[in-house]
Amino acid sequence: MLSDLNTFLQRWIAILTPLSLVVGVLFHQAGEQLLFIVTWLFAFMTFVGSLGMNVKEVRMVGKHPGVVLMSIAFLHMIMPAWAYFLSTVFFDDHLLTVGFVLAVAIPTGVTSVIWVTISKGNLPLCLSIILIDTLLAPIVLPTIIHIVVGERITIDNMSLILNLLWMIVLPTIVGIALNELSKGNVQKKWGPRLAPFSKLSLFAIVAINGSAVAPYVQKITLELVGIIAMVLFIALTGYASALLLAHLLWRDPVIVTTFMFVGGMRNIATGVVIATTFFPAKVAMPVVFGMLFQQVLASLYNKLGDWYGRRHSRLNEIG
Repeated sequence: MLSDLNTFLQRWIAILTPLSLVVGVLFHQAGEQLLFIVTWLFAFMTFVGSLGMNVKEVRMVGKHPGVVLMSIAFLHMIMPAWAYFLSTVFFDDHLLTVGFVLAVAIPTGVTSVIWVTISKGNLPLCLSIILIDTLLAPIVLPTIIHIVVGERITIDNMSLILNLLWMIVLPTIVGIALNELSKGNVQKKWGPRLAPFSKLSLFAIVAINGSAVAPYVQKITLELVGIIAMVLFIALTGYASALLLAHLLWRDPVIVTTFMFVGGMRNIATGVVIATTFFPAKVAMPVVFGMLFQQVLASLYNKLGDWYGRRHSRLNEIG
């Protein structure tokens, strides 16, 4: 039963995620009363996702150091700079600029594992990048936010770091430790049982935090349409530039598809929690709207990745 539920949720995640946002906006008064459980739900999600990780994943850094380093640079330097440039050009609003940068500066999404598996990418490499990026989050993310925010918005950096440690780092370490101590048995036994509850937690986080942006989306305005269009454009160019960069550097379909999904996906729930906890509600708008497109675009770019792999094979046969 739990397996069937997990399969259903995974198949429809691209629709259920934005639907959860709509529910959160419509019933924002109820969501506002449940904000206190969001960090707990997110810590649970991180814990479940980390049960499949182990220390061996770090060894992939030695095999593909360039891919790992470029992934970190792409996620936390190239894309934030791109988002900052676009948002300052098209929006004269510092809160939105912070939101757009935060939306792409957050760690890579654990759900990239699903798409890397489907596309026959390098799963151990993907897991190693996720693990390293996750552990670096309490250092990298506050630094980027501090640079972008400047002195216009007051933010408690220590609280932000502690929040990231609680939501991401600690659950990851506990999950890895349990996986190592049980020699992988905890993942085999409990992973499938907890997986559907992890996805339900994601939908709950989206719905609850949707209440924060409710005042801004209840009325359709040109600014709202522009924000959604910009979020879509940044997401599209994120996947595309990751694909192009990986092609130029490695020309290996396995590495290219892995880099594309790691570079394109984001742990948006992290950004939503941070935006709604530490910033004015308007900052959360670009972050939350990222949930509308991420999974759908991943599906489209998966087809592009398949085409790239077939093209690479044909060229090798000709050569």
